[in-house]
Amino acid sequence: MLEVAVIEEPAAAEASLDPMRSRLLAALTEPASAAMLAARLGLPRQKVNYHLKELERHGLVELAEERRKGNVTERVYRATAASYVISPSVLAAVSPDPTRSPDQLSARWLLALGSRLVQEVGALLTGASRARRRVASFGIDAQVRFASAADRAAFAEELAQSVATLVSRYHDESAPGGRSHRVVVGLHQIPAAPPEAEAEAKAGAGTEPVGAEVAAGDIAAAADEAGSTPNQEDPR
Repeated sequence: MLEVAVIEEPAAAEASLDPMRSRLLAALTEPASAAMLAARLGLPRQKVNYHLKELERHGLVELAEERRKGNVTERVYRATAASYVISPSVLAAVSPDPTRSPDQLSARWLLALGSRLVQEVGALLTGASRARRRVASFGIDAQVRFASAADRAAFAEELAQSVATLVSRYHDESAPGGRSHRVVVGLHQIPAAPPEAEAEAKAGAGTEPVGAEVAAGDIAAAADEAGSTPNQEDPR
């Protein structure tokens, strides 16, 4: 089972978004038969069987084993991944394009960068999985609490300059056999959690996280990638 699978086919995305099929996918992180799922989820077995076949047809579940029970052969299924991400390529005609209106201070542009990141890394994972190779990548995830908007602006400026310096130092357009990589750096506020979720998090962690939410992705691969672009968040 993969840790994360990227859904790139519209029909597979549609299948995964069906509420009942989504429940079955979540339940099938542990192998189970249609009868086991029906009992566990309180659903008719015939209906579970139908949805399992559709999920299998789209590659979202797979046959784990077949076992005899009297005169019946029981088919045991499992999800092909522990979690799934739907690639923006599913909506290719209307997916956001970060080259259309690049603006470092636009949250919508940051979202477009994120969309492209998911699409490109998803394509790399799909290709690497078929070739049975690993994708070479790097990411940073941290949190920072700014005392003021001025501090946030200064941080963003210094971060952008640091990335630009690193890119200019290591970028070699004419290197024979060189591989292009994309570097994405984003800075954004963390959405407020609902009160009950915040209380649970504090009870579980005991202390508040300290650090920075700088999402930095170096989308590399044992195949192909491209470019380099720093980004900042919307000012308030």
